[in-house]
Amino acid sequence: MQDSAQMFDADLSGLGWADWCERANDLAGDDGYCQPLGAGHAAVLVERKPILLVTFETHQKLTELSPQAQPFGWSMVKALGWSHLCVVSNGNTWFRDGRVYGFFDRLTDDGFFDDFEQVIFYGAGPCGYAAAAFSVAAPGARVLMLSPQATLDPRVAEWDDRYIKMRRVSFSDRYGYAPDMLDAADKAVLLYDPEIELDAMHAALFTRPNVLRFRTRYLGYRIEARLMRMGMIQSALVQLSTNKLDRLSLSRLFRARRDDTPYLLSVLKRLMADQRDKLTVMHCRRALDRKVGGPRFRKALYLAKSRLEELEGGPEV
Repeated sequence: MQDSAQMFDADLSGLGWADWCERANDLAGDDGYCQPLGAGHAAVLVERKPILLVTFETHQKLTELSPQAQPFGWSMVKALGWSHLCVVSNGNTWFRDGRVYGFFDRLTDDGFFDDFEQVIFYGAGPCGYAAAAFSVAAPGARVLMLSPQATLDPRVAEWDDRYIKMRRVSFSDRYGYAPDMLDAADKAVLLYDPEIELDAMHAALFTRPNVLRFRTRYLGYRIEARLMRMGMIQSALVQLSTNKLDRLSLSRLFRARRDDTPYLLSVLKRLMADQRDKLTVMHCRRALDRKVGGPRFRKALYLAKSRLEELEGGPEV
């Protein structure tokens, strides 16, 4: 077995696609592998305990989420001893590739997922789409998705004009329409920002009895990085594994945003744009009292108070 310290301490940043795959294969050790799936995809397996986390990630975002450019799931391997299968793409492909389909077909035929007591799929954006779509390979799995697309088939989602080039790719063949692929899942949880209209429209397509949709307002397009910084994704996965993740527990986890300066800045910008001066004053004071505010909050507080005094002519707020 590969020495765990060597794997977790390894720095994969700055490596190109081929070199990254080769290094990941070395680190996976005798109980794992990095298997190329054609030119644009690879599967990295690290096998430990009987809970398997399957993540979908892109090579380009690895450095954004990990200074060492390690798969996100390795942090769960280190903390909890889970097994981890990372399916990684070289760019945003939505994993629409016959070799990826064939890989999951082989896992199913070989009974790979049956060897684990529990299987959890995770992904964000295009990777969230893949987490939902390929979860059908492991009936009874649980799924956590962040702002996933349901499909990019123009016959269904012609209103989404963000990924026009992907309209040439088939989303109507195997592992195609992500919401339908969730029918075999035990439970799926979808987090999204309703302020991103197109993401909210995709989220609506996931309306299913076994899908819990939860709004994470003001996180924008960087929902994964922001939730990861708050520690919410890791905690949500743990609660999902114990079947304790519900709307109430998500609300409690999302309270971490109260001490997250980038989130508070997003709220501040919205309040200032809408000229909600009284709420701006309350928001800035709270942030400064919790010592998560800075010069921008003090400046916004001063401006909001000045406008209120000018408009109302009353005592200082």
